Amino acid sequence: MKHHDMRRRIAHAAARLLAEDGSLDYGSAKRKAARQLGAPDSGNLPDNQQIEEALRSYQALYQADETRAQLALLRQVAIEYMEQLSDFDPHLTGPVLNGTAGRHAGITLQLFTDLQKDVEFLLIALNAPYQATEHRTADAPGRIYPRFIIDDPRASVEIIVYPAAELRSMKRLQADGNPRRVRLPQARTLV
Repeated sequence: MKHHDMRRRIAHAAARLLAEDGSLDYGSAKRKAARQLGAPDSGNLPDNQQIEEALRSYQALYQADETRAQLALLRQVAIEYMEQLSDFDPHLTGPVLNGTAGRHAGITLQLFTDLQKDVEFLLIALNAPYQATEHRTADAPGRIYPRFIIDDPRASVEIIVYPAAELRSMKRLQADGNPRRVRLPQARTLV
């Protein structure tokens, strides 16, 4: 079987895993799908853009109404949190932004501020149950950023806090030309 055909099959199998299970990230889903299809070598693995396209197709075929309703709810919840966190330059990113958020998706917000401790003070004032952890990125090995996960009954909300100056050095666009993150005014247009 040609590499292109196997990549396509792996992409669609990974999309099904992501849509049905939700506990996997793109990398884990494509490796699991490759093993299931008997093609564990990394030469056949699709890129994340191929996975996202396959996920959109899967959701359109099998979960259209559910995905549309869930996405609308998640975007509304994201806007509520972005408004409450507006002093910290909140940006929406991930599946809620790109439209692939399904039944298992949470909301991912990135904050850009030099007042990182004030973020936690605001979360305490909001009386929202949350966990404080750390976030590390592959782009900046050795860098650790504050991460908060809010346990909202409607959806989990992951907040990663970056220094304000880091926004300038982060990639603005995905490989397909779509934005990686949007500010509150642009997020409001998604609802």
